Amino acid sequence: MLTADATMSDDGNDRDLTQWTDSEVFSTNGRMQVESVASPAEFVADYTNDRWGAMRTAWRFTTQDGLISRFEVGRRERAD
Repeated sequence: MLTADATMSDDGNDRDLTQWTDSEVFSTNGRMQVESVASPAEFVADYTNDRWGAMRTAWRFTTQDGLISRFEVGRRERAD
């Protein structure tokens, strides 16, 4: 699903994609429940992992030739 040179950022800071997905998703039981979808490339989700617990996050994807070339994730406050 990713291009060979895919990049990502977390809360506006570029991160090493392989290291980030291992520490924030795979080795910490990361999971999400999508709350709303703004477009096929943007959504808001409740994200939970064993390291940080639960948080509301916004995800934005950039695609190239049908593959994800970059994604950006960041905390998103709930609107009251």
